Amino acid sequence: MTPEPTQREPMEPTRAGGAANRLLIVFPSWVGDAVMATPAAAMIRERLRGWFIGGLVRPGIDEVLEGAGLVDEMHVERAQGMMGPKRVAGTLRPRRYQAALLLTNSFSTALVTRLAGIPRRVGYARDGRSLLLTERLEAPRRADGRYAPVSAVAYYLRAARALLDGPRAEAGFEIPAGVRLRLTATAAQRQAGGEVLARAGAAPDEPLAILNPGGNNPAKRWPAERFAEIGRRLAAGVAGVGRMRVLVNGSPAEAEVVSAVVGGIGAGAASLAACGGTIGSLMGVLASGRARIMVTNDTGPRHLAAALGVPVVTLFGPTDHRWTTIPVERERIVLADPTLPESEVADDHPERCRVDRIEVETVWRAVGALLA
Repeated sequence: MTPEPTQREPMEPTRAGGAANRLLIVFPSWVGDAVMATPAAAMIRERLRGWFIGGLVRPGIDEVLEGAGLVDEMHVERAQGMMGPKRVAGTLRPRRYQAALLLTNSFSTALVTRLAGIPRRVGYARDGRSLLLTERLEAPRRADGRYAPVSAVAYYLRAARALLDGPRAEAGFEIPAGVRLRLTATAAQRQAGGEVLARAGAAPDEPLAILNPGGNNPAKRWPAERFAEIGRRLAAGVAGVGRMRVLVNGSPAEAEVVSAVVGGIGAGAASLAACGGTIGSLMGVLASGRARIMVTNDTGPRHLAAALGVPVVTLFGPTDHRWTTIPVERERIVLADPTLPESEVADDHPERCRVDRIEVETVWRAVGALLA
């Protein structure tokens, strides 16, 4: 039987000359969420000096976190199928982790850490997994019982504080001052980014604008023809904006919308995927210092760009922007309905907050404000 949660003393750095303690961080599965988890992982890294810290990540997230130095080892696994959790647990067990912080909400990842024999398992009590956790955190809720829209950055930081400080942990869901996203492109990623840019026909000194018209949820995708209009203006240097080489990013599953945007922009635009782009090479492009702006839906590359210092215009609809508030200064948020009261949540108003309610001129003003 799973033991009841116990009162824990704050975790301490490993003493000099002592055996290293071992912690596993289970990272979120989506690119944007993984980036938003980096402040929590950085807090743990800084507080637990001398600990061996492992990261359980799905394939692709290892590319995102590779250069950040947040963990000592990454276990790149996906617990798919009935036997998936047992198989993944078998790969973790030899490491003899003493504690696990679950930044995921899924039942399967909690089951993995339980089957791996990790004695302390800290996470949010969601998706029917409470009995698999030794310390259960409550996510903030609205008056009607539904989850409240708090930033994932703050959500993950709250979990990290509970792991580190036990009962003394602060329980708030705000992003503290000074918190920042932590990503670094590796030398290999920078090289790969340069190779992709060369295949895209970008000159070495040419400024870049990146459009990201995809997204895992089609309802969150601003129309392709409007992205193309923004791309044409950036390529032409309209209204005093310097001319840029326009590159369109997207996954293989987003090839159709990427092709539509590239075709709508015309000569000079290029698809990064068609030039051999990957998550890693995109990070290299973003870290090159040549990207002047990204215009994007609310999806993973937005977080990569923001973390790597690229100014971002992000379009939101119909999901509430507060779920993914990030601590960056050079971002302009464009909402489908900016008049929606703060007491309401955009997710509850899919028609009122349709992303296609955002006009081209609204986005162009945000672009101009950032580039100015």
